[in-house]
Amino acid sequence: MGLTLKQEAEKFLAEVPQEYAFWCHDGSTLRDIKELGKALATMTDETFAYHANMEKNDFSNWVRDVIGDEKLASNLQRARNRVQAANQVTSRISVLAKRLV
Repeated sequence: MGLTLKQEAEKFLAEVPQEYAFWCHDGSTLRDIKELGKALATMTDETFAYHANMEKNDFSNWVRDVIGDEKLASNLQRARNRVQAANQVTSRISVLAKRLV
């Protein structure tokens, strides 16, 4: 049986264990999608491009493989710049947070 929407939201919003943290090129370490959203909003375009370009998208891969959120991972894959990516994360957090009440 699958997770309820609330359980899924709790899982996607939870901090990951330290060994699964996202190690950003600028030296920051991200442990959940809230930290990812904040980092995307403030990182340089160069740092974003290091992780998300034509060859790869580390943010999308981390969200899919570690967090388990296929929807957000897919949206991040389509984001063309860090502002779009940050907006996708913020929007997804808002949707998930509403499931917790």
